[in-house]
This record gives sequence, C-alpha cells and structure tokens, in this order.
Amino acid sequence: MGVVVVIAPHPDDETLGCGGAILKHISQGDDVYWLIMTSMHKPSFTSDQISTRDKEIKQVAKSYGFRDVFLSKFPAAGLDIVPKKDLVSFVCGIFDRICPEIVYLPHPGDIHSDHEVVFAASSSCTKSFRHPYIRSVRVYETLSETEFNIHPETSGFRPNLWIDVSGFLDQKISIANIYQSEIGDIPFPRSEHNIRSLASYRGSTINVEFAEAFTIIKEVL
Repeated sequence: MGVVVVIAPHPDDETLGCGGAILKHISQGDDVYWLIMTSMHKPSFTSDQISTRDKEIKQVAKSYGFRDVFLSKFPAAGLDIVPKKDLVSFVCGIFDRICPEIVYLPHPGDIHSDHEVVFAASSSCTKSFRHPYIRSVRVYETLSETEFNIHPETSGFRPNLWIDVSGFLDQKISIANIYQSEIGDIPFPRSEHNIRSLASYRGSTINVEFAEAFTIIKEVL
C-alpha cells in the first residue's frame, strides 16, 4: 500500500487528468489524497456558485474514496499574484503531514496560468533532501488546458508513462459529470465524448482499450 497525492489547480483537473489512475490506485489499496490549490471567493463568484462547488467537492471526494481532501484558500484564477513562498509553504506543509510516495501534478505548459504556478510551487517541494519519501513525480494532461497552449517556444505534453484505465473509465466519466458547470457537449473539449476519445487514443498507444498518459519527471528506484 502506497501514499499518493493528486494536486489539482481547480476541482475537475484531478478527474480530467488522472481520474482513472486515482480509481486504480484506490482499488489497489493505496491511500490517495486530493490537494485542491484554489477556492472560490466573493465577489468573483456568487454565493450560489460557491455553495454548488462545495457540494460538488464533497460528492466527488465521496465518489473516489479519498483518504483526505485539502482545500486551500488561494483565489481561483489568481495564483499568479500570490507570493510563491506562500504556495510552496502550503504544499510542503501537506507533504510533511502525509509523506506521499507518488505525486501527480498539472502540466507546466497548460494554457491556464494557475496550472503553471501550481506546477512550479509543487515541484519546489520535491527535493529529496527535504522530502525523501517522494519516489515518483508524474505530470498529467488536462483537456481544455494542455492542448490549447500555442506558444511556439513551449514544450508540448510528451508522455512516457501510460496507465491502463480500461476498467475505470465509465466511473471516471460519471464523476466528471458531477461538475455540472464544467462538463459540456461536443465540440466543447471537456465533454464525455472527448474524455472517452482521449482515453481511447492513449490506450491505442499501449494496445489496451483505454489509458491515461503521464510524463514522469522524477522516478527513484
């Protein structure tokens, strides 16, 4: 049994990026923690939006069966103005509490600035001399974020790890649909059709029905 933490800039990134892997980890007896790096606050969001999101988070957490959920108070779509030291301190504090062996992070080249900031802050917390329990750091791809960065000098997502999620894709999609304001119909990128299509494409690379792809940026054997 291992300890896994999935770091999501916003609720839904964890499901889009590695929902199948999360379910597989939990089915294998791993303790999986969910770290959400942003929260909704007034006046940017209404009371109804905040209440709905809180309910969605609780429902998603229950559906997965996370060991625990950590929710920050940092503002959604505003991480670029938060001092990096505050973000690093928050993430490192969680790492010290749970001692994760496997860390899942968003791709640094995602179009949303929150994703880039979360990657930078979280990767700062993976130094072996401070957190020797971390054995693997994996970067996930997020529909509507990873594929939309068109900066010519930004490195695209290059997977070197594939996880067979053939037995978990339907449950992943069911959980994704909990986010009523985030999942839409095609051609909207965050749709059931596109989630299934990406999983099928990634699966074809390793000769399985459905897979999720990751970039390993650190692996200690």
